[in-house]
Amino acid sequence: MNLSDFTMNYFSLNDKNAIVTGGNSGLGQAFSVALAKAGANVMVVSISGDDDTTKEEVEKCGVEYRYIQTDLTENGECRRVVDACVEQLGSVDIVVNSAGICINIEDVTKFTRVEWDKMVSVNLTAAYEMAHEACKHMIRQGSGKIINIASLYSFLGGKWSPAYAATKHGIAGLTKALCDELAEFNIQVNAIAPGYFSTKLTEKTRNDRKQNEKILSHIPANRWGHMTDLMGTCVFLSSEASNYVNGHILTVDGGYLMR
Repeated sequence: MNLSDFTMNYFSLNDKNAIVTGGNSGLGQAFSVALAKAGANVMVVSISGDDDTTKEEVEKCGVEYRYIQTDLTENGECRRVVDACVEQLGSVDIVVNSAGICINIEDVTKFTRVEWDKMVSVNLTAAYEMAHEACKHMIRQGSGKIINIASLYSFLGGKWSPAYAATKHGIAGLTKALCDELAEFNIQVNAIAPGYFSTKLTEKTRNDRKQNEKILSHIPANRWGHMTDLMGTCVFLSSEASNYVNGHILTVDGGYLMR
């Protein structure tokens, strides 16, 4: 390949079809809109009801929008979602495993097996099953992108959140294992590990002066991340521009892990 062969079209997702789990709120919504802006048709999957905002933002880009409401931890639902994407949009080229929960942050002596099982099912098992079902189609078509959503807890401990930390370490391991097996089929499996982002979920922390200052003091960029800081990363890992990037956990954290 000559250097002159590279064009900005390598970042285009025109005619690609993407599934984004948890794609109608928070970081998932940012991923859905980013993919649409790059030209991909988007199927949003969520356990909650549809979000008109996400639909409007995606369709504003001139691409197709589909929505499936389901619980991905239920047997057979990941297969149903992938099959629906292929049937309705024609293929599955990109999967972003963005669905995740963090419930009842407790001292480990109070954290119950029920809470543990729920978080493992949503954060780790569902991501595996989505990749498992999607890669069958990707292998046949000879290409595909699977993007898992990791966390700073994929690298750090997890005081008061043992299940969350364990699942996010698991996501890092799953990403590497799938890369090792699927790379020969021209399928790239990577993960995005967001740092501290300004969302509704972090509003209480950001409004607490002491907690906010403590977090900012650990971020070289000296600010919380914005949704737009993640959008380009998602497009890159979904595009041909990242065809030789595989098994990587890409932190988007303003330098948090450097301190």
